[in-house]
Amino acid sequence: MNLNAILSDIETVDPEAYERLNHAAGRTSRRNLFRLGTKAAAVAVPLAFGASLKTAYGQTSNAAAILEILNFALTLEYLEDSFYKAALAAPGLIPAGDRAVFQQISTHEERHVGFIENAIRTAGGTTVTRPRLDPTAKGAYPNVLSNYQTFLTVAQALEDTGVRAYKGQAANLISNDDVLQAALQIHSVEARHAAEVRRIRGQKPWATSTDNPAAIAAVYEGEGNVTQGGVNVSSLQVSGITLGASAAGDAFDEPLTRAQVLAIATPFIGA
Repeated sequence: MNLNAILSDIETVDPEAYERLNHAAGRTSRRNLFRLGTKAAAVAVPLAFGASLKTAYGQTSNAAAILEILNFALTLEYLEDSFYKAALAAPGLIPAGDRAVFQQISTHEERHVGFIENAIRTAGGTTVTRPRLDPTAKGAYPNVLSNYQTFLTVAQALEDTGVRAYKGQAANLISNDDVLQAALQIHSVEARHAAEVRRIRGQKPWATSTDNPAAIAAVYEGEGNVTQGGVNVSSLQVSGITLGASAAGDAFDEPLTRAQVLAIATPFIGA
């Protein structure tokens, strides 16, 4: 995360923002703020992020819409966070050679949760209630915490859902640069998670409309789209070779609407 860029943007809206952060941290200059430890910075940046949202949009109806999107993202992060915690706690599920990978992914998801929670609260909003995870998705994956291949399939589905969900909401966040930047920074990390899970599964590292189990087909709806910016990219030629539908579809990632995301995620929410 580029802390300097974020603070510069915040100061454009609220010139006294970083002074208040330094006061809270017992420091006197921006340079000293960057000498804070990782833990302190993890607290300071969400506060600044939320303060920017509150200052810029606190008196407009747009604030409610952005907070709603943040809570939507938080719900997905809650599910991912709970999913990896449950998997790491399941005896014998994750092989020793892959365990460090999923411990790190779990840590990332935990940080995403904390960041969004703090931003919502600092902006004067209320976070959604953390949903209870049903890792089996209402029985669709009954052995998800005992069969490693099933776990990997579900992990890939959740990560790619997150990637496409953030992409689907980007246009709705364009009115607030701080929120949009934070969403894109989380989005790219989720994409790396998905690529790593595919690597472990022996799959291509990018999303495709094929090579996916039928059980998670809804996650990849529309990934075969070959029209980008009004151009059929499958008909384009590179070095005299026509790209083709498969390569064209794989070269571009597609967004998911909120309704599509909720349809995928809802089964993972327990009663």
